[in-house]
Amino acid sequence: MSKNMVVTQPRPYIMTTVSNQWTSGICDCFQDLPQCCLAFWCLPCFTCKTAHEAGECLCLPLLDAFGLIPPMTTALRVSVRQRYGIEGTVCKDCVYAFFCGPCTWCQIAREIKTRSSPITLVNMSAR
Repeated sequence: MSKNMVVTQPRPYIMTTVSNQWTSGICDCFQDLPQCCLAFWCLPCFTCKTAHEAGECLCLPLLDAFGLIPPMTTALRVSVRQRYGIEGTVCKDCVYAFFCGPCTWCQIAREIKTRSSPITLVNMSAR
């Protein structure tokens, strides 16, 4: 009887999900229903919570009330876009902040949540 010995084991192939696009669209608020509800019922609380999660001062979003184009919404969207390498322009960020403020905050919150715990796929088959 002949015995075969396996000399090499398959190595894991690790792939992460990193993209240069937003992981959700501006109108995908219902992807995270608890956050959507908090944004709908208490937008100031939600914006402060999201700013804190982004590493910014808790009260910065409250300054949005003093500008025509919400400066903190625009600034945080630009910051998150640059942090995660998401393509876009400041002009688009201004448009989203002005016309879709609550949706913009929900998108920022979803992005931080998704990117802070990325999905890692490990394939154990031989390559």
